[in-house]
Amino acid sequence: MNAQDEALRAALARHRAFATFLLLLMGALMVLGYALPPSLGADLLAASAKAGVIGGLADWFAVTALFRRPLGLPIPHTAIIPRQKERLGQGLGRFVANHVFTESEVARVIARLDVAGIVGNFLADRQASRPAAEALAAALPRLLQTLEDGRARRMLTRLLPRVAGGPGGAQVVARALRALLAGGRHQAVLDLALDRLKLILAERQDSLRDAIKTRVRESGGALVGWAAGAYVANRVLDAVNTELVKMEPGDSSLRQAFEAWLESEIERLENEPQRAAALGNAMRQALAHPAVAEWLNDVWNRLRDALAADAANPNGRSVAVIEGALANAGRFLAEDENARAKLNAAVERTLNTLLPSAQTRLAEFIAGVVKSWDTAEVTEKIELRVGRDLQYVRMNGTIVGFLAGGVLYLLIYALVGRVSH
Repeated sequence: MNAQDEALRAALARHRAFATFLLLLMGALMVLGYALPPSLGADLLAASAKAGVIGGLADWFAVTALFRRPLGLPIPHTAIIPRQKERLGQGLGRFVANHVFTESEVARVIARLDVAGIVGNFLADRQASRPAAEALAAALPRLLQTLEDGRARRMLTRLLPRVAGGPGGAQVVARALRALLAGGRHQAVLDLALDRLKLILAERQDSLRDAIKTRVRESGGALVGWAAGAYVANRVLDAVNTELVKMEPGDSSLRQAFEAWLESEIERLENEPQRAAALGNAMRQALAHPAVAEWLNDVWNRLRDALAADAANPNGRSVAVIEGALANAGRFLAEDENARAKLNAAVERTLNTLLPSAQTRLAEFIAGVVKSWDTAEVTEKIELRVGRDLQYVRMNGTIVGFLAGGVLYLLIYALVGRVSH
């Protein structure tokens, strides 16, 4: 038993002893009143004390009947708390759910707490939100692992071609190309393509020469192929290499033609629905190809591994990005009163939506908790916490009975004379 219960038990014992003392005092005064020679004072004392005894006994019975059977007698409707514990738990649960946990109370609490302000201040404090950023970053690998589920892969495989091949896909491509063109980065893309083409030609020059010879032989016959195949192959490869050399950074008609073609394609994608639809269809078919899907899967695996490794680093980019995003959100809430009001309203709407179910669960929870309590223990705990006040009921009943008995005796005496009792 803890110290608080011990203090409550001691206080209850003191008040119970005093209430019993008053009852015994009334009994002694009643006996004294009858023992004294007959007189108005003796009769008044006896009547008052008798009423005090009756009032004290009645209140003792009422208080005792709440927690146990008076004198151990099987009197109906006694030991109310032990016998009605389950029903009391259900009633307490319904009361708390329906009269305490209400929509108006929820609105009042949210208005007083200002949930949006609390969230904003927390997010704006980088030192406070840092653990949250680290926790969110640490959750990224688990989130990425959930995307490894076969159904998620199949959904992405079906969804990505549809999104890329939809009406907005061509517009996205057009905006990306215009951004490249505005920054002059389209030439870097062309340089990359040319370097790759040169590398391929250098690595496969012999196989390309043989392929051209074979094509000449198939078109002109064996004799022409023997006489001119090598010559034609060399001339073709030399011409290609010469044009590639001309396309080095600087003035190049092919570079200018590429830029003009790029501008023309951007205009067509932005203004010609048929062209945009054709590009979307081509993108959809390309992304749906098994080889592209396999390549995208490899890209995703590499990206996932990189994100997982970075998220595990407290000083990594993922933590910094999340921390910055949380800080920006906190500043936004701090500066925008309308945003705070909307967030508080959203929290209130969410809680009110969940309120009916929460009320039912709360009532069931309270009833279940009370039902699970040991009957003797719960009776003692309730008595310890309200028993002292109930002893005042006994004291007041004894004193009020004494006073009421005296007043009533005097009133009857004034009306009819001496009262027989």
